[in-house]
Amino acid sequence: MCAQSSEPLAARMRPRDISEVQGQDHILGPGKLLRRVIEADRLTNIILYGPPGCGKTSIAEAIAHTTRRQFVRASGVMSNVAEIRKICERSREELGGAGTILFIDEIHRFNKSQQDVLLPYVEDGTVVLIGATTHNPNFFINTPLTSRSLVFELKPLNPEAVERLIDRALSDPDRGYGGKNVRIEPDARRFLAEICDGDARHALTALEIAVRSTPEDGRGEIAITLDIVQECVQRRQVRYDKKEEGHYDTISAFIKSIRGSDPDAAVYWLGKMLIAGEDPRFIARRLVISASEDIGNADPRGISVAVAAMQACEFVGMPECAINLAQATTYLASAPKSNASCMAVSEAMADIEKGAVQSVPEHLKNKHVRAIGSEKVVEYKYPHNFANHYVHQEYLGVPKQYYRPTQQGYEKTISERLARIKT
Repeated sequence: MCAQSSEPLAARMRPRDISEVQGQDHILGPGKLLRRVIEADRLTNIILYGPPGCGKTSIAEAIAHTTRRQFVRASGVMSNVAEIRKICERSREELGGAGTILFIDEIHRFNKSQQDVLLPYVEDGTVVLIGATTHNPNFFINTPLTSRSLVFELKPLNPEAVERLIDRALSDPDRGYGGKNVRIEPDARRFLAEICDGDARHALTALEIAVRSTPEDGRGEIAITLDIVQECVQRRQVRYDKKEEGHYDTISAFIKSIRGSDPDAAVYWLGKMLIAGEDPRFIARRLVISASEDIGNADPRGISVAVAAMQACEFVGMPECAINLAQATTYLASAPKSNASCMAVSEAMADIEKGAVQSVPEHLKNKHVRAIGSEKVVEYKYPHNFANHYVHQEYLGVPKQYYRPTQQGYEKTISERLARIKT
């Protein structure tokens, strides 16, 4: 029986054709571009981009079956330039050229030179390239390849799609467990569909473990309960790689939630990063940056809170420093916002880079000297010697306003004071 094969259940249950692909209706639904291209057998080079377990390899194999083309697999991890050249030359000489689909899993693992090897074969149609990647092709795949390809982004499977895959695996007598008396409780199926985080491979692997490790009851039935599924899953798999896109997307969502004054969203993304094992010091550094970039003088206490949280992370460590990070996160997200300080220094630096650098006025220099042609020194006026500790004098040879305080929080007070002393 196939269900007893040593091949993993997730591999056995790969779609045999496009109709069996679940969860990618935005590109494979009726009338959608990829489906039209496949059904018309007008296949061109394709890059499939999406998270693990969303069906990239399954779609590539289903395309090959649907279009009746020769399917050759390579790997960005295992394959090298010599192997890729050998595959492409064999395709040209033995397999009939355009009838061959070259599928390269994890194509982002190829460096620029390795990717360039593919260009002549892709250019003259020797092979139809289907590349699969978990990384954004705009950053990790050479422009000459992406410009010759259709790029499709795949989404994580929703729970309903995963439940359909679970049911198919339990009912299929050839590839799944249709030949066994297996029953999964509805709450167990739903939990598994949700806990896998859109990763079909993870869901089917957990299901396989559950079936193989659960003995038959007195009626010859294998009953998969919620407790059994929870034990097989152990812990939710958070899609987050510190060196890859999940890392940057999540920290981006975290900072943008703080900037957008949504403490609930911000603390959720904080929780995701901490559960995934992110370095709390990295999070703390980003909080310190945000305190000045997004809050600034609208709440000058923000930088103090952020720096204190950073110090607490060093002193306390995980898991307790999650509380310190949560306090700083919710404070900054709830604080009034201003980027006036950030914009001021950015504008000043831009002026310095593109224009003439102003000289320091004589009266502001460390040591005063007589102005050329003058008998007396240009005196610096010490503001504390004047009323309200302010006196008008030149601080820039060519004055320009860089700091434009907003009316948010404490910055409103700053704005009013500056307007008052300069009138």
